[in-house]
Amino acid sequence: MAMTMVPHRESSSGSINKHLTDSGKYVRYTAEQVEALERVYSECPKPSSLRRQQLIRECPILSNIEPKQIKVWFQNRRCREKQRKEASRLQTVNRKLTAMNKLLMEENDRLQKQVSQLVCENGYMRQQLHTTSATTTDASCDSVVTTPQHSLRDANNPAGLLSIAEETLAEFLSKATGTAVDWVQMPGMKPGPDSVGIFAISQSCSGVAARACGLVSLEPTKIVEILKDRTSWFRDCRSLEVFTMFPAGNGGTIELVYTQIYAPTTLAPARDLWTLRYTTTLENGSLVVCERSLSGSGAGPNPASAAQFVRAEILPSGYLIRPCEGGGSIIHIVDHLNLEAWSVPEVLRPLYESSKVVAQRITIAALRYIRQIAQETSGEVVYGLGRQPAVLRTFSQRLSRGFNDAVNGFNDGGWSLMNGDGAEDVMIAVTFSKKLNTTSNPANPLSFVGGILCAKASMLLQNVPPAVLVRFLREHRSEWADFNVDAYSAASLKASPFGYPGMRPTRFTGSQIIMPLGHTIEHEEMLEVIRLEGHSLAQEDAFVSRDIHLLQICSGIDENAVGVCSELIFAPIDEMFPDDAPLLPSGFRIIPLDSKSSDVQDSLTTNRTLDLTSSLEVGPASTNCVGDVAPSHGARSVLTIAFQFPFDANTQDNVAVMARQYVRSVISSVQRVAMVISPSGLGPSINPKLSQGSPEALTLANWICQSYSLYLGTELLGSDLLGADSMLKTLWSHQDAILCCSLKSIPVFIFANQAGLDMLETTLVALQDITLDKIFDESVRKELSPEFAKLMQEGSAYLPSGICMSTMGRHVSYEQAIAWKVLSAEENTVHCLAFSFVNWSFV
Repeated sequence: MAMTMVPHRESSSGSINKHLTDSGKYVRYTAEQVEALERVYSECPKPSSLRRQQLIRECPILSNIEPKQIKVWFQNRRCREKQRKEASRLQTVNRKLTAMNKLLMEENDRLQKQVSQLVCENGYMRQQLHTTSATTTDASCDSVVTTPQHSLRDANNPAGLLSIAEETLAEFLSKATGTAVDWVQMPGMKPGPDSVGIFAISQSCSGVAARACGLVSLEPTKIVEILKDRTSWFRDCRSLEVFTMFPAGNGGTIELVYTQIYAPTTLAPARDLWTLRYTTTLENGSLVVCERSLSGSGAGPNPASAAQFVRAEILPSGYLIRPCEGGGSIIHIVDHLNLEAWSVPEVLRPLYESSKVVAQRITIAALRYIRQIAQETSGEVVYGLGRQPAVLRTFSQRLSRGFNDAVNGFNDGGWSLMNGDGAEDVMIAVTFSKKLNTTSNPANPLSFVGGILCAKASMLLQNVPPAVLVRFLREHRSEWADFNVDAYSAASLKASPFGYPGMRPTRFTGSQIIMPLGHTIEHEEMLEVIRLEGHSLAQEDAFVSRDIHLLQICSGIDENAVGVCSELIFAPIDEMFPDDAPLLPSGFRIIPLDSKSSDVQDSLTTNRTLDLTSSLEVGPASTNCVGDVAPSHGARSVLTIAFQFPFDANTQDNVAVMARQYVRSVISSVQRVAMVISPSGLGPSINPKLSQGSPEALTLANWICQSYSLYLGTELLGSDLLGADSMLKTLWSHQDAILCCSLKSIPVFIFANQAGLDMLETTLVALQDITLDKIFDESVRKELSPEFAKLMQEGSAYLPSGICMSTMGRHVSYEQAIAWKVLSAEENTVHCLAFSFVNWSFV
């Protein structure tokens, strides 16, 4: 026999050729049999594979083994493989937790030192106040972190530069791991197991500063390489040029760097920096890259554009990267700047004096980018349309850079302002030298006979949440965009454009399909392709598709984030979506000017989301639900709009008129939308007109739950809820998508909980424009028709699993749907129909 039986008492641990059978005994296989089984398993790991059965039959050495015993061997083999993978995963998790625990202990030690220092300063201040009232003491941290101005003589010789570098290193380390700056936790960024890192901002020091620390699954040298290439991850960095580099005596390197930073709006000049950057290795093996500004003019911009830059200052800042045992690194990031807020209009100064903005746009962005690269390297990130992560990342960077170029309009980039029409609300800039280079063949750019024209404007928004506004602009393009203008821009980028003013008349069908391509690790930015469906109105082109495709990035749509810039940037792209497609970006950028604490922000969010249907017409007085707070009417943000249009030599004036009128039309549309979504504007006067008997949020939630219990004999939310307030909040956060629609000839949705809004990919503002038939196609409606008849007769119905569609055109599958009538308080009047979609997910 090819195998022998061994007693059950013999241990099988650690032996690959002994396996326990169903009879409680071990079977020992020969080495040849194990080798043959391993070959079969490696080629066909799936148990139901017909190929596996064929290979077993073709292998003579396995002919003496019973099929049942072979099946047991494969089962044990799969178990061992799963155990090895799980053991490896747990070891990786354990290493990460050990490193994170070390980081938290160091952070705790730093905080204890900071507390001790504050106690000493407090005691000293009390003593000084008691001894004399004439002596004043400056106890701020300015004396600790103020950067001394070095003479130009010191910066012109290697010895002087090395002295500055060592001093910069000491000051940076005191900020990164010490108490040189009074750090406080970044509002809205609570540390936890799912957090990217620990974030803090300065409280009372000169300039604006932010700090981050976290664990990254990359080696220190790779992290240094990424962070020193600032243009790859810092979207506001226009250029970075190393003018001089020479070795330091301790094995490090010193670089003199000139950097240009885009202005985020059209209302203020851009910034530039002249800095010393010092890279070295500490005695404990940690890598450090620290940087500070040098005095003197140093390098500068092209004289033609010198007036467009203001010299900012970097106080000792940088990166501390320490290797972890078993791989990965712990990274500390400090950004400390003086952005010269005096040089911008007063209304914009909060933007240049906010540590939260520095944290979001620079510090947190750097750590997130490194984490993104780490996940892409490990294969954890999966993107759409089969694109490589680096390609999609390049698309995002090109969209952002092209938009920033349009907003700033640098003279050295060939931009010049055109004369206006008397009103200064919209600026028109043109360039005749700009070429749309492709990524794969920059030597063969797509250039135009004429050039590129940009119409841009900035405006102040009062009490409008930037995240909500950008989300609305993304989801409801037809509310503000002109399809024919999009068609003109798209056609101009093709080989045979039909240029302005002879554009072929096209009708936009209103259908907008969003195809996701990828997103960053915390979903703070999304890259997607938008398809706008259009049909030609010309008889000869009646059957020719006029669909338009846009490549788009959307960011900053989290209402709870503090200091976040919200953007919607898009560019026409060929439907084949080539990797080297030329891009001409346009879009919107909204930046909050007034920072709010996380508590106030959470309160505003609660007010907007829990006030479900109280905004419907219920008479002159409308009662807010519990948890509402008065909105902050002082919240301000600045909106920047920039649209780019190509033109040829004969159409510049016509395109300029069209562009100016179009941007003014967009501004008018955005202002109307802003009035609707403003928390202070949720009154009855601007809400959709529904029936006069529409209930308030608390009442509707009560009717939904009571009717569910009446018709289905069970509780929707459980029986332990006390009061309508808790019932409304529980209904709002219920895991199933719950929606209500009116009883009209064409049912319209009047309410959805958070899961329902997520499923439909819409907002409360836009919900009441969605009809029931829009989420089901014709075939599904025919299948559900008998069930709806049963619903109207019996009061409830269980709908089978199926597919519906979101407002973005994405298919949504659900395991089951429950429908029931919602009765009013009299229980003899049907107010609306309610639906609960169970276990839904995007297909």
